[in-house]
Amino acid sequence: MGITARGIGLLVAGVLLLGTGFRFGYPELTVLGAAAGVAVAVAVLSAAWRPRLQVRRQADPDRVARGEPAAMTLTVRNMGRLRSASLLAADRCGDQVVPVPVLRLRPGADTTVRYEVPTARRGVVPVGPLRVTRRDPLGLVVVARSYGDSVPVWVHPTIHPLRAVPTGAGRSLDGRVDSVPHGSITFDSLREYVVGDELRRVHWRTSARVGELMVRENVDTSLPRIVVLLDNRLAAHPQRVRGVAESFESACEAAASVVTAAVREDLPVTLLFVAAPDDLAGASTAADGSGDGGPTGPLDRLAAVSLSDEGTLEAAAARLRRDRLGDTLVVLTGPGGRDDLGHVGALRGAYPSVVVGVFGAAEPTPPGTGGLLVVDAADGAGFAAEWDGVRRW
Repeated sequence: MGITARGIGLLVAGVLLLGTGFRFGYPELTVLGAAAGVAVAVAVLSAAWRPRLQVRRQADPDRVARGEPAAMTLTVRNMGRLRSASLLAADRCGDQVVPVPVLRLRPGADTTVRYEVPTARRGVVPVGPLRVTRRDPLGLVVVARSYGDSVPVWVHPTIHPLRAVPTGAGRSLDGRVDSVPHGSITFDSLREYVVGDELRRVHWRTSARVGELMVRENVDTSLPRIVVLLDNRLAAHPQRVRGVAESFESACEAAASVVTAAVREDLPVTLLFVAAPDDLAGASTAADGSGDGGPTGPLDRLAAVSLSDEGTLEAAAARLRRDRLGDTLVVLTGPGGRDDLGHVGALRGAYPSVVVGVFGAAEPTPPGTGGLLVVDAADGAGFAAEWDGVRRW
C-alpha cells in the first residue's frame, strides 16, 4: 500500500490546519483539518478492500521452437458481490506489460485477453502473475496485489534436421568390437526353463547334458548410446552481439538437433552441461517435455540453460571418463573452449566415437587437434550440414 502525492499533500495540509486551528482558536480550520484526516483514513480503508478475482491462463502452446508463434489466453472473473470499480490490471509477459481490462467488472462477469508471447529468443518466458492496482475514488491511496501464478512458456532452440545418426560400438562377450547402427542381440547366459518361455530359445545340447530344459538369455550389448556435452562456460563463449553470445545459441541449436535425431531413431541419449557438475546424469531419452513446473526433457533443459562462470571442461571430462555414460560423445563448445580440447581427446579410450563442434571461431580449428574429429560451424544450420557431410562414425 502506498500514499500518492495527492494523499501526502492532503495529509500534510490536514495536520497543518489542525495545528493552526487549535493553536489560534479557529474552529473552521480545525474542522477542515479533521475532514482531511478522515478523507485519508476512508481512502486507506477503501483501497485496502481486496477484490475477489479468479485468474486462469492457458498457453497455446506452452512449448515452441524459437521463432514459432505462441499465445497466452488470460481470463479474469469477478467472484465477489460488488462491482470491481477503480481497478487497473496488467499481466507481465517476460519484459513486456500487457494491460487487462477489469475496470467496473460486474459480479460473476469475466474478461478475456489473448496476446502473443515473444519467442524471438531461446529461453523460458515467465508469464504472470496478474498485477491488480486499486485506487480510492479520490486517488489518495494506491494498493497493488498479485493474482494467479506465473506460467512458463518454454522456447526451445531451433532444430535442424540431421540425417546421419551415430552408430554404436558393439562389444560382444567373445571380445569382438563392431560398428552397428541400431544395436544387436548377443548370447549372454543360460538359465532353467520356466513356464511361458519360447521353445525356440531352448538350448537343446545343454539341456540333454544336464537333464533339464535350459533356455538362452540374450542381451543387447551394442545399442548406440549418445552423450551430448554442452559447454556453457562464459569463458568458452567470450564474444557478444548486442549482449547475446551467438556461439552459445548455435551450440544449443546443435545440441537440440542431435538429441532430436537420437529420439527419432529410438536411441538413448544423455544431455550434460559442463557448468552443472551435480547434474552429470542429465536427462536421458525423452521427447520435448510436457507438463507444468520445471523442465521435463532435454529440450526444456536447453531452453533454460544459461552461461555460467563455474565448472571446467577438465572436471567434466574426468566425470565422463569415470562414469562412461555411452559410446558416442558429442562435445559442443565455442571459440574459447578450443584450448581445453586436450581433455576431450583423452576420452577416446572410454568413448569409441568422439566428435567436437566448435561455433563462432574466427579461424578453423587446426587439423588433428587432440586427435579429434572437429566440426567448425558458424551456426546450428552449418553444423547440421557438416554433420551429415562427415559421416565418419
